[in-house]
Amino acid sequence: MTKMRERINILDILIDKVDTKLALARIIDFIESNANKLVVTPNSEMIIAAQSDRRLKRIINTSDLAVPDGAGVVLASKLLGDPIPERVAGIDLVKELFKVAQQANYSFYFLGAAPNVAKKAKKQVLKHYPNLEINVHHGYLTRVLEEQVINDIIKRSPDIILVGMGVPLQEKWLDKYLSKFESVVGMGVGGSFDILAGTKDRAPTWMQNHSLEWLYRLLQEPQRIQRTIKLPQFIQQVLLQKYKN
Repeated sequence: MTKMRERINILDILIDKVDTKLALARIIDFIESNANKLVVTPNSEMIIAAQSDRRLKRIINTSDLAVPDGAGVVLASKLLGDPIPERVAGIDLVKELFKVAQQANYSFYFLGAAPNVAKKAKKQVLKHYPNLEINVHHGYLTRVLEEQVINDIIKRSPDIILVGMGVPLQEKWLDKYLSKFESVVGMGVGGSFDILAGTKDRAPTWMQNHSLEWLYRLLQEPQRIQRTIKLPQFIQQVLLQKYKN
């Protein structure tokens, strides 16, 4: 069993004080518990979004694990005097899960991204972990397709559902439908399928290590500028929280 849960309050959002190793251990515990569990991956942008989205705030704060997926979240914890050990990037956590799943025979369901991207992600993952059981479906769901996907997940009975629809759609989808499944861990993974499929590149390791992954993504997708400029707003609000207390 993993140690007792410790969380930090950042702008009324509860984030688990975990590193990648502890987060992975928690998820393994969830799988072995044979109960439905929700994992979310808040970054600064998601925390800002939750300030005006009550449902998203409730989903994060009632989740079974909220990992600090963002350099801004780690910085905020330090500013508040209650430091989180490290950034736990969703994509890194997913890759660690593949390693464990290969040995433990855990099965996956990939839901999200554009048509064929999830299929390509599966193909690439199986090159490294050929024994994994992975079922996939793209994230462009009509009402009819959504019903088919739900029935397919029930039929396949995966151990882990990775949903890559972007925030807050993926969190709200899991919040709405997770209870329909049995003994599954549901996790929102943003653009992870694109990275796994190789359709988008991740920042070089040195940029990741220097908290510059946001800059690399901005250079790749200039349209993200409106999202990126929320980071200073986030830090400003964290400082107000600090001095208010």
